[in-house]
Amino acid sequence: MRPKKHREERLSAVEDRFAVFDGEGRLDIASTFGAEYKKLYYEFGCGKGAFCCALAQREPESAIVAVEKVRDVLLMAMEKAAAAESANLRFCNFDLEHAADILPPQSADAIYLNFSDPWPRKRHAKRRLTSPAFLERYKLILKKGGVIYFKTDNAGLFEYSLETFAQCGYKVNNVCRDLHADEKLSPGNIETEYEKNFTAKGLKINYLEATL
Repeated sequence: MRPKKHREERLSAVEDRFAVFDGEGRLDIASTFGAEYKKLYYEFGCGKGAFCCALAQREPESAIVAVEKVRDVLLMAMEKAAAAESANLRFCNFDLEHAADILPPQSADAIYLNFSDPWPRKRHAKRRLTSPAFLERYKLILKKGGVIYFKTDNAGLFEYSLETFAQCGYKVNNVCRDLHADEKLSPGNIETEYEKNFTAKGLKINYLEATL
């Protein structure tokens, strides 16, 4: 992505949308959201923010933290959240390799992984957000009984993920290879920007839920 014009100025204008960190560099949930919240959700790789903004509107009593590594993409998501006045949504800018060091342990009721980079070459498999190394990090962040919601258009990544979730001791439920055609799962689905583009091209969306 090309660098956004006036990026730092624009980020400064929405800096109140950033999450708050404590003196040790760990996310401070209480300082970030202030009031009590019902549940805490993370979206890892939030892109331009369509999903997390819609989730924040649907779950007004819950807190949502959206993480994005690419700063220019994060800017667009934060501006979208500011326009929607989403009080229960905040953002973080870091590489998910450091997630277990930054996010509070056993804090998440759910983690959303929406259309993560498939990294199709075998030598890049460790970079996939459903690789064993990442799945082990998520165990430190999820509450007992916490759920990972995973969506992808990439069939290869989906089959790989089914194997890695099982390998890492997760229980996999609601496995679906055509989410939009599923009468039980599709009504509650929130579409991302990528998802709308993929489905417009006739691609099927793969979906699963993984529980500790």
